[in-house]
Amino acid sequence: MSSLSRRCLLGALGALPFARQALAFGDSARFIPAVAQHKGKWDARLSGLRRLAWELQRRTSVEVVADARPLRLSSPKLFEHPFLYLGGDGELPPLEVEEAETLRRYLTFGGFLLADANDGSDGSGFDASFRREMARVLPQAPLSPLPATHVVFKSFFMLDAAPGRLLQKPYLEACSLNKRAAVMYSQNDLAGAWSRDDGGDYELEVSPGGDGQREMAYRLGINICMYALCLDYKDDAVHLPLIMQKRR
Repeated sequence: MSSLSRRCLLGALGALPFARQALAFGDSARFIPAVAQHKGKWDARLSGLRRLAWELQRRTSVEVVADARPLRLSSPKLFEHPFLYLGGDGELPPLEVEEAETLRRYLTFGGFLLADANDGSDGSGFDASFRREMARVLPQAPLSPLPATHVVFKSFFMLDAAPGRLLQKPYLEACSLNKRAAVMYSQNDLAGAWSRDDGGDYELEVSPGGDGQREMAYRLGINICMYALCLDYKDDAVHLPLIMQKRR
């Protein structure tokens, strides 16, 4: 299914509870990362999302808007975006009932969520609170480590690890719905490796692997975007010539 088809499907299904609101797809032919607003520190990595979108356009054939679009989790506009980023520098406050329900519908209808522990926490901070909230949103799909054979590690670049700004855990975790990874979660602050300041310099050091690790974090981010846009492309021969050309 093409990214545009997935976006239209998300929009149509997501708008059912909001019948009075007209569908408006805006930049429907171009990818733009949506960023979940919450009551905690949700905007620590906006520059990183913009940079990832720019790199996605530079390295692939995907047409993008090199920006990041903040959206409340209760907004019906969530369903216009096939990719949603949820980050936090510190604890994620409990989601309101409407936010949890809208996020559940979004993920169930085919939306994709990348969650990112900007604080690099493990068992506290964002990590503990995100796990708590996902147990509310998708109780039937607990987080579990993604195997190295998962398609996200070969959706564009061939990868064998999942580093970010940090390397707390060498893998991603996922909540799967019908064998589709609807949620991917990194404790390594992926977007921290992408973030730049107004002068164009990288904002944060990458540890322990420096510039090489930063490049791997970019490649992982691009793979995740490609997975979100073309979940089943590996089974579609139409994409193979493009994939092989890009890899060469």
